[in-house]
Amino acid sequence: VLLLALAALAAYYVYKPLPGAVSNPWKLLLLDATFRAVQQTCYVVHYLRLSHHLIVLNYLINSFDKLKSFSSEDIKITDAVFDGVEVRVFEPLAKGDESLKRSVVYFHGGGWALASAKTGFYKHLCRVMAKSLNAVVVSVEYRLVPEVCFPEQYNDALRATKHFLQPDVLAEYAVDPSRIAISGDSAGGNLAAAVCQQLSKDKDLTIKLKLQALIYPVLQAFDFNTPSYQQNMNMPVLPRHVMIDYWIYYVNGNHDLAHALMINNHTALDVGQALSFRGRLNWTSLLPSSFKKDYKPVVQTTGMAEIIQKIPALLDIRAVPLLADNETLRLQPKTYMLTCENDVLRDDGVMYAKRLENAGVDVTLDHFHDCFHGCMIFTVWPADFSAGIQTRNSYIKWLDENL
Repeated sequence: VLLLALAALAAYYVYKPLPGAVSNPWKLLLLDATFRAVQQTCYVVHYLRLSHHLIVLNYLINSFDKLKSFSSEDIKITDAVFDGVEVRVFEPLAKGDESLKRSVVYFHGGGWALASAKTGFYKHLCRVMAKSLNAVVVSVEYRLVPEVCFPEQYNDALRATKHFLQPDVLAEYAVDPSRIAISGDSAGGNLAAAVCQQLSKDKDLTIKLKLQALIYPVLQAFDFNTPSYQQNMNMPVLPRHVMIDYWIYYVNGNHDLAHALMINNHTALDVGQALSFRGRLNWTSLLPSSFKKDYKPVVQTTGMAEIIQKIPALLDIRAVPLLADNETLRLQPKTYMLTCENDVLRDDGVMYAKRLENAGVDVTLDHFHDCFHGCMIFTVWPADFSAGIQTRNSYIKWLDENL
């Protein structure tokens, strides 16, 4: 009886209703349950004031990571410091071809708070990229919450990228100055988009990025009720409340505001600071009907203007690249946007792709109907998903054909 009761409790904890088209559903449920259990353990440590739960969570992620080994004999991996920012550089071994190589500057995901350029999942991804593309991949080790909050992650990303784009640094790594892309997934996609926008406006920068490739990026904190936020609010691996938590961590906000953010009180019609941005994130016109479905906009008449006053970063273009003006968007390079149907951030990517396209930018929107947030890094046992291989191959193929 006890075993049956424990099995029932375990099944209740693990199981969540999932859309029928999700890739590897039971494996996803087990991954999500494991992550939730680890998070809850970390919250207990935080509650006991032994350490910040994000520090503990990162420690556990890195400890698990040390149990795995990845062969890197075909790729030279070195650690360096670019203008005070740690980076990990992946270089294909010389094969007698002395020609300059193309390059990708990459920012890892993790809600601006988790993971690392040195984590096995990202080490494996960057090694595969470097080998498949015969390219130099620079993975940026930006600082994380709770050590720092916005704008420090952005500043680290910008400094490291600008340093790499100096002619003498590119020459050191034998990189072709005309064939450099910037890329990232999730929060890393946010940093990649924000840095790309800033560099496109830097008139003193002689070397420009050829491409940007954004993987299910988080691009706005204006509307937490887009159709994808409503559709996937309880979806593993990133339910809506968790994404809001990461935003609050990033902008150093108060968690008491989480509910107000969830119902869009911070961008209500009476919040004057938000009015000028509303047209830049009108999903009723930016999304195709297949994404809008029957969902309705959530627009409060009266809200809490003090939220934006206390946390202006919620409308700062460096933190929310989707709210950039059209003049900035026109300067962006050729763009790849990967989105997943079962992801709260789906509409962030689709709306940004549409705005870029409307501004005259060449955009490829690569949408996967059976995939979920974070899937591209899950390609290694025990977290190996067909969705991860599928999305990673499509992403690398686009880079290979366009960089």
